[in-house]
Amino acid sequence: MPEPKSKISASRKLLLKSLMLAKAKEAWDQEHMSTQEEKQRYLNERVPHTNTHGLGLAALQEMCRELHEKVGIVDEERYDIEAKVIHNTREIQDLKMKVLDLRGKFKRPPLRRVRVSADAMLRALLGSKHKVSMDLRANLKSVKKEDTEKERPVEVSDWRKNVEAMSGMEGRKKMFDAAKSPTSP
Repeated sequence: MPEPKSKISASRKLLLKSLMLAKAKEAWDQEHMSTQEEKQRYLNERVPHTNTHGLGLAALQEMCRELHEKVGIVDEERYDIEAKVIHNTREIQDLKMKVLDLRGKFKRPPLRRVRVSADAMLRALLGSKHKVSMDLRANLKSVKKEDTEKERPVEVSDWRKNVEAMSGMEGRKKMFDAAKSPTSP
């Protein structure tokens, strides 16, 4: 069957591909610029501009102490948030384990019956070394139904007579003798 001829020429495909890549690069650059602007805006809100020009030593030391205190506060908040995140991730893992336990240990895939001959199975296991064909049914043992039926004769009798006969010492002696007799020839 011949391959279907493309409706678009190779040069047209290349042009479209280059246009798509240019558009994607433009969108990526725009997204990158917007994230940079957002970052700068956030930093301007959170971090005030400090003017250290013309300050004395004591004023600079006081400003450093204030900044150090702010850094300590931010570190405490970061530590608290990190502890909460760790706690939440542990809780999520525990809940996932509970869900898995409730649903079952694993999902059983639907099984399909595959018919493979013994030759194909041996070829898959042994590779190209397998040359001999096997007939597995030839090695099976045959069982005769008549022999099994003759070994176990079934006696049907009235159970009430059997209960009356077995009651008392005579019945126990009969049971003992009956148990003994099949083993002795």
